[in-house]
Amino acid sequence: MQTLDYPYHFSGLGRTAVTERDDHIRDLIEQVLFTAPGERVMRPDFGAGLLALVFEPNSDTLAAATQMLVQSSLQLHLSHLIAVQAVDVVNDDSTLRVDVSYIVLLDRSLHQASFTAPGGSR
Repeated sequence: MQTLDYPYHFSGLGRTAVTERDDHIRDLIEQVLFTAPGERVMRPDFGAGLLALVFEPNSDTLAAATQMLVQSSLQLHLSHLIAVQAVDVVNDDSTLRVDVSYIVLLDRSLHQASFTAPGGSR
């Protein structure tokens, strides 16, 4: 089954771009991570707000707090599609890397995805 690709764009044929199920689930995870709470109308609790971390100093404390924030947000908003196995947050200089390991509930397949958010200075 194909669904709309995220972010919305046109394919090489000039049509709305579509994607497969596994890529769509990864796109949904990305939406949860980078949407700020309060940004969506009628869903004020949606999102983890990783983009707000641009203005925070990058530290081990920030990485630990982000790990809990990401795991709880994914479980809250995508528990009907995935089971989160592990979330690993690593702060590298001025960036924050979030690695998510999850199982797609439909076919029990294990997937890993990595996301990078810019961070502040140390």
